[in-house]
Amino acid sequence: METNIWEKYAGSARQQVEDFCAKYIDFLSTHKTEREVARYAISQAESKGYKNLAQLMNAGGSVRAGDKVYAVNMDKMVVLCVIGRQPIEAGINIVGAHIDSPRIDIKATPLYESQGFCMMDTHYYGGIKKYQWTAQPLAMHGVIVLKDGSRQDFVFGEDDGACVGFTDLLPHLEKDDKKDIKGEDLNLIAGNIGDKEAKKDKFKAVVLEILKQRGITEDDFFSAEIEVVPAGRARDFGLDRSMIMGYGQDDRVCAYTALQAQLEVNNPEYTTICLLVDKEEIGSVGATGMRSKYFENCLAEIMSVAGQYSELGLRRALNRSKMLSSDVTAAMDPNYPSVFNAPTDAHFAKGISFNKFTGSYGKYGSNDANPEFIAQIRNLMDENEISFQATEMGRVDQGGGGTIAYIMAIYGMDVIDAGVPVLNMHAPWEVVSKVDVFEAYRCYKAFFEAKWKK
Repeated sequence: METNIWEKYAGSARQQVEDFCAKYIDFLSTHKTEREVARYAISQAESKGYKNLAQLMNAGGSVRAGDKVYAVNMDKMVVLCVIGRQPIEAGINIVGAHIDSPRIDIKATPLYESQGFCMMDTHYYGGIKKYQWTAQPLAMHGVIVLKDGSRQDFVFGEDDGACVGFTDLLPHLEKDDKKDIKGEDLNLIAGNIGDKEAKKDKFKAVVLEILKQRGITEDDFFSAEIEVVPAGRARDFGLDRSMIMGYGQDDRVCAYTALQAQLEVNNPEYTTICLLVDKEEIGSVGATGMRSKYFENCLAEIMSVAGQYSELGLRRALNRSKMLSSDVTAAMDPNYPSVFNAPTDAHFAKGISFNKFTGSYGKYGSNDANPEFIAQIRNLMDENEISFQATEMGRVDQGGGGTIAYIMAIYGMDVIDAGVPVLNMHAPWEVVSKVDVFEAYRCYKAFFEAKWKK
């Protein structure tokens, strides 16, 4: 394992990294919600010849080796599949990432007035440090579904020269630096102009008039899904421009690299699936999370249109599959060395990180991958000259984290966590190394194309 893999990326090889990451930065800058990522994935898949599974089934169609299909669940979970030459029940090569990220959500009845401001009430999503979200330029991304079933995309604060945000207390009035901000303190400032003609709620009335011009009423927030996210583009980070700073890299850096790898798969030995899921940051719950039965049901339908479905065949396919749970890990931070164990933690510019287990304390909530599978992974990485590192996440008993790995392992398949090391994880602006991003893409591509010895 190299000490710093920039050494192997010189000349035209470095340009490959830069070109790949430039496209990733564009993606990261414009796709800040699950729905936006799902739409992007579907658009990219269709451009590569993927067919909509639901439409295919409704038309009585079928698939064979080399064919490509996709399925989407509630616009927030996507399954992309290329049928392999081997029967599906021989097992699938799966790379699964999540496309939700920590954020602030607008409540269902958000608008109110206070001290001459129109405010919006919020509820945070996922594990955040609340103080990091104050005094930041923020944007709103989402969708509003009207009573007639029509949907309106809603974006404010990106390219229109405006933004919203949460205020912070000036140091002159704060006796200490506790930053003890509660969830109920995160109230978004939406406006400060009052309507002198309004009999009540003068400041709220102005905001409601602006929304009305978009065809939105106050009651429509009940059937809306609007997320408050950092405003602005992702960008190069560092004087040497070797890193990327952007919002939502947990876990869209793995989702993007997995998607790009899947889109390059043609006529594989084993069926490949790129799985992009929602709700990981809050426990993989709900209809679009990994705990739902959607993936299992979707695989049954894929096997059906391939003429290979049986209940036993489905169970065998799940049991014999191999999966990379493509999720980020914490990178060694030189500013906070006390919580890390340098020899076993992930480092920037050492390649993709494999976590044999995650969980916390005594490995609770962990998948704990089998060494036989890890040996196969090591061999695959070496055969393809992919730089990788064997890591954990912080000191023992310091903390920990979870991924979707243990959920998929329920089927008896081989699973290991494999992702990109991240600084500032769960903060509004996260940082990754460009070469780690590129190695992740190369790893996922090699995994999809692997011809395992049975």
